[in-house]
Amino acid sequence: MSQNYPDLIPENERVGQPRQLFWIWFSLNIGIMGLVYGGIIVSYGLNFIQSVIAALLGAASFALIGYLSLPGKLGKAPTFVLSRAPFGSKGNLIPAVLAWICLIGWLSVGNVPTGIFSINAIVTALGFKVTTTTQLIGLIGLAIAVMALSLVKQETLVKAQTIFTYIFGALTVVVLVILVPQTDWSALMEMPNGDWVGGVLPAISIIIAGSALSWAICASDYSCYQSPQSSNRSIFLTTTFASAIPLFVIMFLGILMNATNPGLISSADPIAALALQMPKWMVIPYFITALGGIIPPSVISLRSGRYALEATNIKISDRTSIIFHGAIMVLLPVYVLFINGNFLGSFQMFLGVVGIGLAAWTAIFGVDYVILRKKQGYDPDIISGDKNISVDKGNVMIWFAGVIVGLLFTTNPLFPAPFAKGIFEGNSLGVLLTFAVSLVLSWIYSSMQLKKQTAVREGNAA
Repeated sequence: MSQNYPDLIPENERVGQPRQLFWIWFSLNIGIMGLVYGGIIVSYGLNFIQSVIAALLGAASFALIGYLSLPGKLGKAPTFVLSRAPFGSKGNLIPAVLAWICLIGWLSVGNVPTGIFSINAIVTALGFKVTTTTQLIGLIGLAIAVMALSLVKQETLVKAQTIFTYIFGALTVVVLVILVPQTDWSALMEMPNGDWVGGVLPAISIIIAGSALSWAICASDYSCYQSPQSSNRSIFLTTTFASAIPLFVIMFLGILMNATNPGLISSADPIAALALQMPKWMVIPYFITALGGIIPPSVISLRSGRYALEATNIKISDRTSIIFHGAIMVLLPVYVLFINGNFLGSFQMFLGVVGIGLAAWTAIFGVDYVILRKKQGYDPDIISGDKNISVDKGNVMIWFAGVIVGLLFTTNPLFPAPFAKGIFEGNSLGVLLTFAVSLVLSWIYSSMQLKKQTAVREGNAA
């Protein structure tokens, strides 16, 4: 099969079990980025209860990842190979390139700068001064580590993720045990109420944009290695809870830290500011482990980014790919850290704009699976053979419609957003609107396709 359909996973490699997905998704969400998310939630002016609710609902959105893992098992291929079914081979080009931008951008604008902030915290705790030189050395070293690990086998990476998960998870529990008794709970409970519509909803949207929607584009990249005998229910539950539970716990910790020290939100280096609230003996081991915990999701981003790029039929050698992506991993963080200087602002803007295109794609891909592929399966001739539809005009037009709606309601650098006012001002709520509009339009379109295919089959049978 691998000779006729080169994009499909050979049967002898499809031996994975749901428990192996646990370590992949758990390690992706136990990282220190959850602390930053906690700060973002509090920045919307929410009280403690509202912040916890926003974190809980934001983490629960990983049920979407759990469900979008199922097409990988069914179709035996990575996400953006399967995406050729609803979009066509050429129609798939734009969302695949956007997915690549998101994954590499997430790596460069989110993970790597957070890693540098962790290095800064370690340098400071050791009694040294953080300078541009120390940050550049750390940046280059981190990029080299990510590039090197991206070349190891999947089994090796999963083992590394397992180790990081145990160590970082244990230290996180220790921090919670220390921090919770020291928290001024009466002050937390007396925080003024925020706006449920203008505060809680946008806070949830930014978490969904930065977590579930960002990772939806690689949901099937690892489930495609699952054994055909693996239970869909087990795949869904394992992926969902392995993602949501650690993310919520880390965001909860971030809420406690940020709620008791509002200055963390506006800090140019939020990770170093967080370190000030920890016992001195905890800072070095915690942030060394946090730094290690950033590497596995960075490697996953790099690997899945390369999968998305390959789905566009752009073929480059591994060496060229590593050099190219390595340059991006260094240059973009340099801009964020040393030129722009606004990490949280850049991060939220990136999530908001890119999340619009991904939200539209996610809705279309998910609906196509629910209505068409779940019963019919993925035809290998369509996703990896010669019968590929060049452009599915219906789904491509729906994608553009959803993106335009999102950009009209979201402040962005592309063009003025006339409706980015009121509850849509300064947040990613337009991302959820994009998802909703694309979902409804795609549901109508896919239902029409199903009726047409059913009529053709009945006519042929007659």
